[in-house]
Amino acid sequence: MTYLLAGDIGGTKTILRLVEVSTPQPSGQPLLKPEFERTYSSQAYPDLVPMVKEFLHQAAIDAGHGYDPERACFAIAGPVVNNTSSLTNLAWSLEGDRLRAELDLHRVELINDFEAVGYGVFGLAPEDIHTLQEGEPDGNAPVAIIGAGTGLGQGFALATGGRPLVFPSEGGHVDFAPRSELEFQLMRYLIDKHQISRVSVERVVSGQGIVAIYQFLRDREFATETPEVAEAITAWERQTGLSTKTIDPAAVISLAAAEGRDRLCQKTMEIFVSAYGAEAGNLALKLLPYGGLYVAGGIAAKNLALMIAGTFFDAFSHKGRVSPLLDRVPVHIVLNPQVGLIGAALRAAAP
Repeated sequence: MTYLLAGDIGGTKTILRLVEVSTPQPSGQPLLKPEFERTYSSQAYPDLVPMVKEFLHQAAIDAGHGYDPERACFAIAGPVVNNTSSLTNLAWSLEGDRLRAELDLHRVELINDFEAVGYGVFGLAPEDIHTLQEGEPDGNAPVAIIGAGTGLGQGFALATGGRPLVFPSEGGHVDFAPRSELEFQLMRYLIDKHQISRVSVERVVSGQGIVAIYQFLRDREFATETPEVAEAITAWERQTGLSTKTIDPAAVISLAAAEGRDRLCQKTMEIFVSAYGAEAGNLALKLLPYGGLYVAGGIAAKNLALMIAGTFFDAFSHKGRVSPLLDRVPVHIVLNPQVGLIGAALRAAAP
């Protein structure tokens, strides 16, 4: 049996998965069978090596026999350069060659976590996605990936000979393009608030963007705050500058909007979802991803009802005289939160 290690490494938690690799499918994709999985507190370990060794020891105890994985791929929440990474929110410095030697593996590859999502979309099952538009799928065309979470990830992939090639980008940092008077006011608000000369789309289409939109509407007195939401947002604002915050304001806002109990939150999410759809449409125009456009990131899956209500897709497809080009693009929302872990395993399995 051939075994691989896959990991999704973040500043707060790390998920490790041991995978058995079987003969490739007719599509060229290997069959990956999860054997053992554990989640760890990243801060509780000085480095990845002791965590992995503990993980393999636990796996051996659970199975009654040892495992000898050949290769590993770890998705990192941060930049990866020349197979090395210093995590943004964790005092770890990781080098693929050192990990390979200390863990006695044949190969260790480090990739950015959104690049892992790009590989992962090729390993999703039908139940892992919700399709907004069937389109006209073309297996030879590019695949686009966009995902709003802490930031806004963007990238694309090509399936060549059954093996995906994934290309990450910094597309989340392109200029935010207002489409209405209200969005122009939002952009001016962000410029003044942060004393900056330009606004990136990530400042609007992300978790931080949800909060920024709420603050804009609140400060412009669009509607009266409800006490519960106001208390949560104020408490979060008091924690500005702290390395660890106890409140997720974007989650508070989106939940209140989904439950229909706060007009300010509902308008916030309406603006957010529309801006998200518009940027997804921008990405689609640049790539013409007839292989599919996948909307990943936790925000879309957790707010599925809002994403499928129509606002997202209306903005996605509203592109003037070239709008018909987007009718052929298959558009999917990724529901599986472990798509990055799936992608890390697929990357580890690649020759």
